[in-house]
Amino acid sequence: MHGESIRSSGYFPGIYDPGPFNCITDVSGVKVGQLTLIEGDSVRTGVTAVLPHGGNLFLDRVPAGVAVGNGFGKMVGVSQIQELGELETPVLLTSTLAVPRAMEAIIEWTMAQPGLQTVQSINAVVGETNDGYLNDSRRRPLTVEHMLAAIETAEAGQAVAEGAVGAGTGTVCFGWKGGIGTSSRRLPPESGGTMLGVLVQANYGGYLQVLGVPVGRLLRQESSKQDDEDGSIMILIATDAPLSDRNLRRLAWRAFAGLARTGSSLSNGSGDYALAFSTAHSVRRPMNGRREAGQIEHLPNDLISPLFQAVIEATEEAIYNALFKATSMTGYLGRTIEALPVARVLKIIEDSPWLAENHKRV
Repeated sequence: MHGESIRSSGYFPGIYDPGPFNCITDVSGVKVGQLTLIEGDSVRTGVTAVLPHGGNLFLDRVPAGVAVGNGFGKMVGVSQIQELGELETPVLLTSTLAVPRAMEAIIEWTMAQPGLQTVQSINAVVGETNDGYLNDSRRRPLTVEHMLAAIETAEAGQAVAEGAVGAGTGTVCFGWKGGIGTSSRRLPPESGGTMLGVLVQANYGGYLQVLGVPVGRLLRQESSKQDDEDGSIMILIATDAPLSDRNLRRLAWRAFAGLARTGSSLSNGSGDYALAFSTAHSVRRPMNGRREAGQIEHLPNDLISPLFQAVIEATEEAIYNALFKATSMTGYLGRTIEALPVARVLKIIEDSPWLAENHKRV
């Protein structure tokens, strides 16, 4: 059963349909690159890069907003996004102790872009979760070159690998193998027809629920396995809806509702971060000054609610995909984290009459 998404298993979270890939790359122009590093018995780590578009990100900035559910984490670049409401570099997700090298890679890559020969300030944005249970993170095996490779190999318009890959290589979620997950939603024409995509690095705890069914509790009754409430998650949200940075921040906050649906309580020891950006040309912030303030057209507040629904659904499904697609892994100190027993989870869901009728596509 592993390798299948929850959707390919016959269950369809939410009310909106996904894009063609059911990935963050369904938002036109968004690029994702990943590097997975598995070496010997103790290195289980990686990096995932997300680029809002394929142009010069520093000169053609996108509006962005950040939300912090519980701040036990290290997301670099947050204060400038909060202050200016814009993103000027790729976003890298990686291991906690690899954050400085990720920053160095972003700075090196950005300074090498055309027209930036005199730039002296770059707001590198890096998110992390701690993969130290399966990965010997104190060795800091990820190099600047690894980080650069993830950026430089990023592609748009194709499916994104999920599960134990990239920044999700060494992660653990609800005591099972976590990873990278992604999902998307296209709003119907009457709600604007825009696209929204989510990518998560799932490495957190709690009491797993799938489609409202307390599968974590039921699985623990069948084994001695215990869930850990702490951990972290990074949530990246892209949309082609023309949103202001203020409404992107509001959108980012709604992602935590999708996180909560999966059983997280955003515990004291969890780092829960969401970053949302818009790729719409009408709200871009070019550094050449060609666009006057009056030319910027933001979606009004009254039309935002369908996007709130979409980000909740896509976040929930992205997390399920991270769990469903991850495989068991043995790593540092011989520790093993088993994959979620997907067949058993689906059987538990199937035995719930309401879900069997209401989450299958009619």
